[in-house]
Amino acid sequence: MPSKSSARLAALTVAAVCCASTVVAVSPAHADDAPRIHDIQGTTRLSPYAGQQVTDVAGIVTGIRVYGSSRGFWIQDPRPDSDPATSEGVFVYTGSTPTVSLGDEVTVSGTVTEYVPGGTSSGNQSLTEITKATATVVSTGNELPEAVKVGGRSVPAAYAPEGDEAEGGSINGLTLRPESYALDYYESLEGMVVRVDDARVVGATDPYSELWVTVKPRQHDNRRGGTVYGSYSSQNSGRLQIQSLASSADFPDANVGDRLAGTTSGPLDYSQYGGYTLVANDLGEIEDGGLERETTRAQRSGELAVATYNVENLDPSDDTFAAHAEAIVENLAAPDIVSLEEIQDNSGSTDDGTVAADETVGALIDAIVAAGGPRYDWRGIDPADKADGGQPGGNIRTVFLFNPDRVSFTDRPGGDATTATGVTKVPGGAALTASPGRVDPENAAWESSRKPLAGEFVFRGRTVFVVGNHFASKGGDQALSSQYQPPARDSEEQRHLQATSVNAFVKEILAVDKHADVVVLGDINDFEFSETARLLEADGALWSAVKSLPRGDRYSYVYQGNSQVLDQILVSPSIRRGSGLSYDSVHINAEFHDQISDHDPQVVRFRP
Repeated sequence: MPSKSSARLAALTVAAVCCASTVVAVSPAHADDAPRIHDIQGTTRLSPYAGQQVTDVAGIVTGIRVYGSSRGFWIQDPRPDSDPATSEGVFVYTGSTPTVSLGDEVTVSGTVTEYVPGGTSSGNQSLTEITKATATVVSTGNELPEAVKVGGRSVPAAYAPEGDEAEGGSINGLTLRPESYALDYYESLEGMVVRVDDARVVGATDPYSELWVTVKPRQHDNRRGGTVYGSYSSQNSGRLQIQSLASSADFPDANVGDRLAGTTSGPLDYSQYGGYTLVANDLGEIEDGGLERETTRAQRSGELAVATYNVENLDPSDDTFAAHAEAIVENLAAPDIVSLEEIQDNSGSTDDGTVAADETVGALIDAIVAAGGPRYDWRGIDPADKADGGQPGGNIRTVFLFNPDRVSFTDRPGGDATTATGVTKVPGGAALTASPGRVDPENAAWESSRKPLAGEFVFRGRTVFVVGNHFASKGGDQALSSQYQPPARDSEEQRHLQATSVNAFVKEILAVDKHADVVVLGDINDFEFSETARLLEADGALWSAVKSLPRGDRYSYVYQGNSQVLDQILVSPSIRRGSGLSYDSVHINAEFHDQISDHDPQVVRFRP
C-alpha cells in the first residue's frame, strides 16, 4: 500500500505490546487439549483467554496483510462448533511481513490480546488477536473454508443491543445474539471468511482505498442509490466497509449507486475507521450506476437565492478553484448570496501569523468570472490567529459572496474578530450595529471554533439578514459501532451552546421586527433531527428548510455509508410563511469518489 493508506491502516489493528511472530516448517503432534479458535473467541466480545498464553491453536490461513504496521494473517478452524455466537476465525499479529501462504494449515502459539483500535478512550470495540506468536506450518495447499454469505436475510435489521448500565453502557460482556442484532452478527463472524454478492455501493471510494456497500438495498434507500440516516435509531445495519488485501493501485473507483458485482470475499476485520470491514482476497467488479452531478434551477427575477457551500480548506495553493467556480456557476446557477465555509487565509496551513484571506477569495471570484459567472463582491472578518479551530495555521472562516447586480450589502463599520454585532431599531425595522459583524464572539460556546458572520443585505428594497455558520465538528464522538450503545456524542455539548447563541441573536432581530427575513445557514455539523437543530429552531424563531424535502433527499454528506444532513439553511417565520419557498440539496460531491469537497451545497430560493 502507498504511504497515504498505510499510515492510516497502521492504526487499525497494531498493538504496541506485540512483537513479530516466527514460522517453523515442521509437523509436530497437535495437543488434544489445545484450545480451538471458537474457544478463544467465546460467546461475548471479549475472549475468555484474554491475556493468557495459548499453544497449538489450529487453523487454515485465510488472509494475509503485508502492508502497514498491522501486518499479520488470519486463520480459521475448518471444523466449526455448533454455536452461532462463536467465531471460527482469528487474526494473528506479526508486525512484519508474514511468511505463511494462503491455504497453509498451521498451529499458532502466543498470547491472546484484546486490542482496541484507536485506544480505549475511543470507545471502539476490541479485536481479538493472537500476538507474540509462533506459527508452525503443518501442511500447504489446503482449500479455504467456505465463505459465510453476509446478505439481507442474514443481517438483522436491529443494529445493536442496549449496553449494560452496570458497565457504563458497554455491550462487551453481553452474550452475543447474532440472530437479533447486526453488531452481534458481525462480531460472531470476526476473523472468518465472509462474502457479499452483487452489493450496492453506498459510500464512494475514499483516498484510503475503502468503500461502503449495503447488503440491505431497500433499507432507507433513496433515489440516487444511497442509504439515508434519518434518526438515531436508523443505523442502517446492512452497511459494511470494503477494503482489499491487494495493492491500493488495483482498488476500484466507485460512486454511490454503483454495484460491486459478483462475489467479494475475505476475512471480516474491525477497524478504527468504520468498524466491521471485509478485507477482500477477491474483489468484485464495479458496475457503473450512472450517477450524475445535480444542477439546480436558476432563481427567477423576484426570487432571492441564498446558498451555503463548504469548500474544504480552500487556500491559494489549491488546484480546485476552477472546479468550485464551475460548481457555483453551473450546478448552483450563480446564487445571489453564497455563504462559504472553510476559506483559509492567504498562506493556507502555513502557520506564519497570516490571517487575511483576500487572495483566497479573490482567486475564487476570478475563477467564477472565468467560468461565465458574475463578478461577485464579498465580505468577511479576519479571525484572530489560531482562535477559530480547523487545520492549524489555516485560520478558516466563513465569508459571504454576493452578486452586486442583484443584491446590495449594507456596510456598517465596527465589526472585528472579537466585537459582537448587535441589533437596533431603525425606521422600517431592524438593523445590525456592525455589518459585517460577528455574533457573540466572546461567548465560550465559540472557543476554538468558527464564529458566526452576520450581514445585512438588500434585495428589491427588502432587508434580509444572513448569518453564516460553521459549528464545532463531531470529532471525538463514539462511533456507531462503538462498544457503548447507544454511543456517546460528547461533541454535541458545544454545538448546543452555539445553537442557543445563534437562536438568541435571531430572537433579538425578531423582537425588533417580527416580520424580519432572517437566513441562518452553513455547516451546522449536525442532523436536522438533532437537539442542535431543535435549539436553533427554539420558540419558532427558525425552521430548517431541508425538512421541506422528501426524506430520501435530506442529505449533504456521506459518512461510513450513511447519507446524512450536516449542512442546513434555516429561515425565519416570514420566509417560511411567505410564497414560493424552494429548497434544494444539490448533490455534486458527497456521493462521488472524485469530489472537490466532502459536502454538498444547499440553496434556498424565496421572495422577500
